[in-house]
Amino acid sequence: MAKAFKPAVAYLRPSSAANVGADKDSDKRQRAAIEAFARGSGFTILAEYYDAAVSGADHIDQRPGFVQMLQRLASNGARAIIVESPDRFARDLAVQLAGHGMLKSLGMSIIPASAPDFFTEDTPTAVLVRQVLGAISQFEKAGVVAKLAAARKRKRECEGRCEGRKPLSITRPEVVALARKLRRRKPKGGQHSLRVVASELAGRGFLNERGKPYAAKTVASMLCQNCC
Repeated sequence: MAKAFKPAVAYLRPSSAANVGADKDSDKRQRAAIEAFARGSGFTILAEYYDAAVSGADHIDQRPGFVQMLQRLASNGARAIIVESPDRFARDLAVQLAGHGMLKSLGMSIIPASAPDFFTEDTPTAVLVRQVLGAISQFEKAGVVAKLAAARKRKRECEGRCEGRKPLSITRPEVVALARKLRRRKPKGGQHSLRVVASELAGRGFLNERGKPYAAKTVASMLCQNCC
C-alpha cells in the first residue's frame, strides 16, 4: 500500500546577521534537522522559505519570507510548516502564541522538528509547557543580549570603540608606542598634554588618514588602547 502524500514546507530563520553567510552553519543545521524529521515522519518538502537575520521578536506577518510562504501555501496544497525548533518560529512568547493562533485559524500547523507536538497538543499541560518553554527561551535571549551589550560597553569605555574600524594599536602600533613615550617625556616629571603629544607626532610626520594632526581625543584613545 502506497504511503499517503503529506506535503509540507520548510521555514528557516537565522537569528542575526552574524549567522548569515556561506561560511555560517545556522541554515545548514536547520535544514538538516528539518529534512531528517520530514523523512522519518513521511512528509514531502515542497519548498523552503528563509528569513535572513529576522528577529524572533518580529511578528510573522512582518517577515518577508514568512509572508511569501503563507501566500504560496494557499495554492500548493501544503498545510504543514516544519521548523528546526520552536524558537526558530518565534523566540518571543507573545509572538509565538499569537503566530500559532493565527496559523491554526487558517488551517495550518507549525511543527518543530525537535518537538513535533509542541504546537499541536491542546491539553492544559501542553499549553502550560508551551508558555513556560517560550518564556524561558525569551528570558535566555534577553540575558544574552544584555551580556553582549555590557561587554560592548566595557570595551567602548576601555578602548573608545567597540565595532567598526580596527584601532590604531593594530593598524599603526608604532604611532601608539611613540604617543605613549611622548606623553611621559616631560622635563621635571609629569606628563605632556594630549595636544602637545599630537603636535609632537605631527612634527615627526605622523598624521591621521586625512593628513592632519591627530585630535586630542584620538591621542587619548591611543593611550587607553589595551590598557584594560
